[in-house]
Amino acid sequence: MPPTAGVRVADTGASSQDPDVGDVNVGVGDVLAAQARLRRYLPETPLHHAERFGVMLKLENLQRTGSYKVRGALNSLLVARERGDERPVICASAGNHAQGVAWAAYRLGVQAITVMPIGAPQNKIAGVAHWGATVRQHGNSYDEAFMFARELAEQNGYRFLSAFDDPDVIAGQGTVGIEIAAHTPDVVIVPIGGGGLASGVALALKSQGVRVVGAQVEGVDSMVRALAGDVRAIAPAASLADGVRVKVPGFITRRLCANLLDDIVIVREAELRETLVRLALEENIIAEGAGALALAAGRRVSGKRKCAVVSGGNIDAQVLAQLLSDVRPRPPRKPRRRKTEPARLQPPAASATPSPVVRIQPLNSTAAPRTRRAAVAVEEETTW
Repeated sequence: MPPTAGVRVADTGASSQDPDVGDVNVGVGDVLAAQARLRRYLPETPLHHAERFGVMLKLENLQRTGSYKVRGALNSLLVARERGDERPVICASAGNHAQGVAWAAYRLGVQAITVMPIGAPQNKIAGVAHWGATVRQHGNSYDEAFMFARELAEQNGYRFLSAFDDPDVIAGQGTVGIEIAAHTPDVVIVPIGGGGLASGVALALKSQGVRVVGAQVEGVDSMVRALAGDVRAIAPAASLADGVRVKVPGFITRRLCANLLDDIVIVREAELRETLVRLALEENIIAEGAGALALAAGRRVSGKRKCAVVSGGNIDAQVLAQLLSDVRPRPPRKPRRRKTEPARLQPPAASATPSPVVRIQPLNSTAAPRTRRAAVAVEEETTW
């Protein structure tokens, strides 16, 4: 499959390797309920018009903890509190979900443990520790951290909170789509890792007639493979978009994406790097690799009112400095000048009544001093 091609998704149905998720339901009503819960805790992030890209940007990099992930984490903890579930919560994350869980647990007074892979960005580890959550590092990938976190949950009776394959998390991420809907786009582009954001945004927007397109990186395309029928775990390639490096996408999210997404675009790593640098230099917006992924895919998506979700901004400072030093983006194309007809001056219509003649008194005349002072004041004001 060529890396530049879009992948048309279809309802692939259940696989023999899938767990039984047939009784798990999440819909638009759950997204609206999540919006009502989160309104008192989280601000609405702004929409920015990136004129040089010709795309509107949903700036989730300005969200609490620097990522949209806090929406799903907080909604899930609030739902658990409504159900009377006060168990400590544990999660596995490359960084952003862990920070969202840590912040939400801090706000609600819940004990939180996060498992992060070895080599996770130090700024994300520091962000988790800042909010008082326990940090455990295990494995060299998200999936190894995931298995370890599940083992700890079973051994200690913790509540395991998935980063994407959870109905309450999906509903929380879908509030991004609710906020975008007010700006009436015709197509929205979202990055895909496990599929939680894409599923939630599609749930919120498909009923509004908005096209939803996913974006993945070449070699980090587990969702594309799963929707094509290949449900084997892949070894994700090394990528700047560490937040979407998932071996196996979610089972709930896979079904939602199969039914709701219009397309998935594959982006080359070089395109992603260039887009991230251009975003910083031309729009003054700092995004992490996964955060720039939807914008990188935008050039292959048609639409008059396109919107790309900048999903996060938690990039390591050294990585950003290296990118700014190494990557020299091509200059953007010059905008097309719109041709407009100059307004033609119409001659004044002939009037039967002659216009009155206005006599102007010269400044050096013998007019009264008051009149001369007024004339001088008018002259000085017009030449200021």
